[in-house]
Amino acid sequence: MLIAIVEDDVIQADLLALSLQSGGHQTQIFHTSLGFFEAIKTIQFDLFLLDWNLSDYSGGMIIKWVRENIGWQTPIMVATAIEDESNIVMALKTGADDYLIKPIKPLELLARIDVLLRRFKSIAPQVLHLGNYEIDTSQRLIRNTGLEIELTQKEYDLALFLFQHPGKLFSRMNLLEQIWGLKVEIDTRTVDTHISRLRRKLALDGTHQWQLTSVYGYGYRLESATLSAPTSHVC
Repeated sequence: MLIAIVEDDVIQADLLALSLQSGGHQTQIFHTSLGFFEAIKTIQFDLFLLDWNLSDYSGGMIIKWVRENIGWQTPIMVATAIEDESNIVMALKTGADDYLIKPIKPLELLARIDVLLRRFKSIAPQVLHLGNYEIDTSQRLIRNTGLEIELTQKEYDLALFLFQHPGKLFSRMNLLEQIWGLKVEIDTRTVDTHISRLRRKLALDGTHQWQLTSVYGYGYRLESATLSAPTSHVC
C-alpha cells in the first residue's frame, strides 16, 4: 500500500515512515500541504496520514479540500499531539476516518491502518461522489449536478473506472484490457471514441471541476480542473 505522510516535522515524518515500512507499506513524505496537493494530481495513494498543525495549512483544511476535490474513497488518518476532544470531533466531522495521539505507537498505528484499509476494500460504496458527479454503482448510472446522464454499458464501465482512479494516467492498451477484457482484439481508437463521448456527455472539460485530459501518444487521465490550494486562514 502507498501511504502519503503529510508532516512538517522531519524527525516525526521519518519515524512514521519507518513504522509503516516495517509493516510492508510504501510511503511518500510531504513536509508542506502544497507539496501534497501537487503530488496527488498524478499519484494515487491508498491512505493519507496527516498532522493536524502544519506550517501552511491546518489538517482540517486539508481534509475538507481532499473530500471536496478527491472524494471519499481514500481513508484519512490524523496523527497529532493535540488531545483536545473538540479537535478530535472536528477532524472526524470534517472527514477523517481515525485520529491518533502522539507519541505514536508503531504497532497500534499499523493495526489501525490495516483495519481502515480492510474496511475500505471490503465495503464498496454504493454511491461515489466526485465534485458535481454522483456515480450510483447499484443502479449503474451517473448524475451530473443531479441530472442523470444516458450512457451505454461500456461508456458507464469506462467512466466508473476513471472516477475510481482520479489523477491516475492510463495507457490506451491498459484501458482496453480493463474495460473490454484481457484478450480483446479491438483497435485502440475504440478507447479514443469512448473518451470523446464521455468528455462530451459528462462535460468533462473542466466546466464541472473535472476534466479528461490526453497525453499524446499514450493515454488519458481524469484530473481535477481545480487542483489549487485552499485559501489560508486560521482554524
